[in-house]
Amino acid sequence: MFETFSEMWGFAFMRRAFVTTTVLSASVAPVGAFLVLRRLSLAGEAMAHAITPGVVIGFVVAGLSVFSLLIGGLIAGVGAAILTAFLARKTILRSDASLASIYLIALALGIFILSAAGSAVPLKSFLFGSILGIDDASMILVGGVATVTLLSFAVLLRPLITSTCDPVFFEAQTRRPMLIEQAFMLLLVLNLLAAFKTLGTLMAVGLMILPATSARYWSSTITGQLGLSFLFALASCWVGLTLSYLFPETPSGPAIVLTAGGFFLISVLLGPLGFGERLRKPSPKTSSSLTQPSTRERPQ
Repeated sequence: MFETFSEMWGFAFMRRAFVTTTVLSASVAPVGAFLVLRRLSLAGEAMAHAITPGVVIGFVVAGLSVFSLLIGGLIAGVGAAILTAFLARKTILRSDASLASIYLIALALGIFILSAAGSAVPLKSFLFGSILGIDDASMILVGGVATVTLLSFAVLLRPLITSTCDPVFFEAQTRRPMLIEQAFMLLLVLNLLAAFKTLGTLMAVGLMILPATSARYWSSTITGQLGLSFLFALASCWVGLTLSYLFPETPSGPAIVLTAGGFFLISVLLGPLGFGERLRKPSPKTSSSLTQPSTRERPQ
């Protein structure tokens, strides 16, 4: 077994994959934790698809340039967020319905443009990523996004906690509460773009949501969930990459997300806030029968 791991670390592409996913885990963990706490998990999935046409247009115009993909995806993501907020305020549709409609159109448009352009890059690379083929520019992108995210959370952590726990009090005490919301959505888009090159548009949000939902079953505090989200994301990346190396036919991106799904199932069954606590607690009828004496034993 030691020889297998030593051989795996001997390949430069595996070392780059481990380093990139480690940095990515530190970046997406706080974003995913607050997506779960703010009940925006499906919004993250929708936004991951909404950036697709921008990334595809950037690729068609300038090729596989990280800068062009970043600019295109950023414009598409921010545009989808602004359009969703506008429709939710000015029309009868709520924000969830507006976002769902926009992301479905955006995903179909992105795939259509990619197919119509006759790209030499297969569609599978856009959908599932290519973590084992990560290049220097993509590693710089992941590192830059992680730096911006962690520095931003150093400033936004307290306002985000307040707006998550008591939004009414937060809006009453803040002049422009929408700035915090938009800043958080911008961090979401940036992290989705960073994860796009590694896990693809379909798998990117999995590394955000699954570790965060797993952590929710183990801790009831926000700081505990932030730390556990990072640990679960990191373990999912390392185990998933190892499995993809041991079984060459296994794609690395889905292996990482399936590993995160395995941690989620374990957390549901064994976590103190999941089914594990309910299984350990005796039922009310059983506890009452154990504490109350029977009618024959009661004193007259």
